[in-house]
Amino acid sequence: MSKDAGPIVVLTGAGISKESGLDTFRDEGGIWSRVSLEDVATPDAFRRQPDFVHRFYNDRRRQLLTGDVRPNAAHDALVRLEREWPGEVLVVTQNIDDLHDRAGQQNLIHMHGEILKALCLHCRAVHDWRADMDTATACPSCGEAGGMRPQVVWFGEMPLELERIFAALDTCSHFLAVGTSGAVQPAAGFVQQARFGAGAHCVELNLEPSDASSAFHDHHHGPATEVVPAYVDKLLAA
Repeated sequence: MSKDAGPIVVLTGAGISKESGLDTFRDEGGIWSRVSLEDVATPDAFRRQPDFVHRFYNDRRRQLLTGDVRPNAAHDALVRLEREWPGEVLVVTQNIDDLHDRAGQQNLIHMHGEILKALCLHCRAVHDWRADMDTATACPSCGEAGGMRPQVVWFGEMPLELERIFAALDTCSHFLAVGTSGAVQPAAGFVQQARFGAGAHCVELNLEPSDASSAFHDHHHGPATEVVPAYVDKLLAA
């Protein structure tokens, strides 16, 4: 085991879930090539056309819950890293799916929320949620209808647990970015924070170079199910 077995922060994006059967957002043919993010992923969109937004997320929720979608070898490798690395491993995911959870990841932050949870805009209660939602859905806590929405962070809203994330970035010895485009802030700036704030060794594990690729020390490009297990093996054997 490496003498430099300090804390690791892993940032994951849609690329880690793609091989589990879930669409990415910014790739050719991805979700944002078929529907405008301004129509489904902003608070204003929900105010203007809540039925349309609900249909979009209902479809995505159903897709996630089909039997064909399950964690893949990349998710499993990060669980192994958490279990076997002597230092702390924190996985910060931009994904709203539950594949890290299903794989067994324990130290996990969903910075963009979770599609299998619902938020009531009337009383701010958060509930586990696997069924469809619409404008007539009543909140189990306050009983009011019309205010239930997916507990996901939309564009223009603040990502979750940023204080905890930046504290981890400021003290990590390794930063890994897996399957992320490097195009969406603030996550796109995490590599800079880890590299120059903590002096961390920064590694990109991605299908192709990301928009932030030049900020990383090392690059391993290929499918997540290949490059992530291989790199975890390398880290644990060092």
